[in-house]
Amino acid sequence: MNKSGNIMILGGNGFIGQNLTQYFHANGYTVSVFDLKAPDNPVEGVNYLEGDFFEDANLDRITEGQDTIIHALTTINPSNSNASYMRGYSKDFVQTMKLFDRLTETKGKLLFFSSAGTIYGRYEEGRPFVENDRLRPINHYGSIKLCIETAMRAFNVQQHTHLMACRIANPYGPGQDYRKGVGFIDAVVKAVMNDTTVEIWGDGSIIRDYIYIEDLCRMLEGLVHYDGDLQTFNISTGVGTSQNEIIELFRRLGFNVKVKYLDARTVDAKCNIVSNEKIVGVTGVQCRSLEEGIKAYLRYLNMI
Repeated sequence: MNKSGNIMILGGNGFIGQNLTQYFHANGYTVSVFDLKAPDNPVEGVNYLEGDFFEDANLDRITEGQDTIIHALTTINPSNSNASYMRGYSKDFVQTMKLFDRLTETKGKLLFFSSAGTIYGRYEEGRPFVENDRLRPINHYGSIKLCIETAMRAFNVQQHTHLMACRIANPYGPGQDYRKGVGFIDAVVKAVMNDTTVEIWGDGSIIRDYIYIEDLCRMLEGLVHYDGDLQTFNISTGVGTSQNEIIELFRRLGFNVKVKYLDARTVDAKCNIVSNEKIVGVTGVQCRSLEEGIKAYLRYLNMI
């Protein structure tokens, strides 16, 4: 594989963005990062640009000379989108349309970070979601992602752009801020490190698809070099794991995990698993098991 090319990462200060920056730079790409400010620990050799994505004047800085743009910027998340949805539609959606319009001139490729966890809606029992399933988001975060994906397809057909949607499952691993306990695996890590209790909404049977961050980076690298007609990819393992199973995995590794079960929340889907057959077929990237990934993460944290 020819590991050359100019890559711009929008939102490079986040968990995924920082990992992508390190990964692509280490593998010989020319990497630029755009965010409100440069990170506290910049990667030597990476070009950091500071600015506001929502100022139109910055669109030329973002796109000029770039072969691939990775769009990881968002102003909302699933937990606050029902309170802040107007910001999502008026800012995230509208400015992304302006970015797409700019790419009709530069002809650069774009990988847009969509959401595997919210865009499909309620789980269809019996099998993982596949990319051509009916999309029925139940919150505004998923709805905004769907709006952008729909417009993306129109740009590809009418303006012959090369825009792709990456429906990312639940990433975990080095670089995630375990001190905040965001995401269930990091919540367990935080509890173990601080000898506190993991709080679980419901009986622990909620199932999610967890992907190790390096596997996610490898899959996205494959899409950087993909020139086919497919436009939408699940970035996932295709394997579901319950919260109770994760707790038991940590216990098998020797950790005393304390758990408190709370009343279930109606906002939590019981199960969300997404097939990765399409991305594996295009890139050949195979994901490590959850146990392998958690062990790698714990070794990184010097916990095992």
